[in-house]
Amino acid sequence: MNFDLSPTQEDLRGLARSFADEVVAPKAASYDLSGEFPYDIVAKMGELGFFGLPFSEEVGGVGGDFLAYCLVLEELARADASVAITLEAAVSLGITPIVRFGSDDQRAKYLPDLLAGKRLWAFGLTEPGAGSDAYGTQTRAVRSGDEWIINGRKAFITNAGTEISAGVTITAVTGEDHGKRAISTIAIERGTPGYTQAPKYRKLGWHASDTRELLFDDVHVPYSNVIGVEGKGYRQFLGTLEGGRVAIAALAVGVAQACFDASVSYSSDRMQFGHPIAAYQTTQMKLADMATQIELARLMTWKAASIIDTGKQPGKYASMAKLHASEVATACANQAVQIHGGFGFMEESPVARYYRDVKINEIGEGTSEIQRLLIAREVLAPKGIRVEPNGPQG
Repeated sequence: MNFDLSPTQEDLRGLARSFADEVVAPKAASYDLSGEFPYDIVAKMGELGFFGLPFSEEVGGVGGDFLAYCLVLEELARADASVAITLEAAVSLGITPIVRFGSDDQRAKYLPDLLAGKRLWAFGLTEPGAGSDAYGTQTRAVRSGDEWIINGRKAFITNAGTEISAGVTITAVTGEDHGKRAISTIAIERGTPGYTQAPKYRKLGWHASDTRELLFDDVHVPYSNVIGVEGKGYRQFLGTLEGGRVAIAALAVGVAQACFDASVSYSSDRMQFGHPIAAYQTTQMKLADMATQIELARLMTWKAASIIDTGKQPGKYASMAKLHASEVATACANQAVQIHGGFGFMEESPVARYYRDVKINEIGEGTSEIQRLLIAREVLAPKGIRVEPNGPQG
């Protein structure tokens, strides 16, 4: 088993690290403070090919692999999680469903600008009353002739309201299939009458990313806007989310690494009782635990990404990577603030931003609780035991 990256992957990782250090990091604090969307950084990421990285040249992508994409996300997250999540949501949630399930016409219409980073596409799944219970979506699309009429709302949607946002793919109930809800995924372009983007949320972290609620009031779109097969949208987005979880794991590893790097630097310079605090075992134990857990999270993420690169769905490994990496990142952020002491509690310290940014990784694209259920479902399936969200029924 070879854990070494290929020369191409190493070169890309180096490119992403240089870009993160020289372009992203110097502006991270100011964008976090202002909450402005980093249009200049997004444009440069487009020029570097980051948005088309994991997609084949046949569809206009760069022809890289999923692991390389995760390497880029990790390096970006080391500098600014807001920039990293902008790329992750655009690629994993916005572009991927169109590449995987879209028609030739849909690909030709949307992909050129999306893969170049000139426009962004969002993915509308979560609703005020349907988060972990995504099957409980209340948004409905009713067919009328050659159109869908859509009514509903989506919550916590990324990349939907920027000046370069082109549209969103939503999940909506479109009928019944053998007595069960049939859910489809439908593309809605920005500017369509009845489609409204609410003001940005005031968030704990990820201040420079665009996140808002979307409202649909008698929105008319062509019937051909269905992405993939009508009524099969639920299965489609489950597959989409598996790749997204691996990408979120990579993002979490990047933030954890940033916490560790800052802690090593600060503890080596900070003097107490005549010695740098890194010379004391209490600090050394914290740093050793952080380094170990980060490496484990990184290896789990690479494994899940490598499975995707074989053409398979990562299944439980995606959940394991996302669960472990996100919780490691939260723990590392907590320890980083502790090591920095009072300075870590001040907003002038980068670790204060890491601390605010990191918690959402345990929530978005499937909470830690949901990941544990998915893992349990996989490991108990051979025993014939069904894992239900609310425990045994009846």
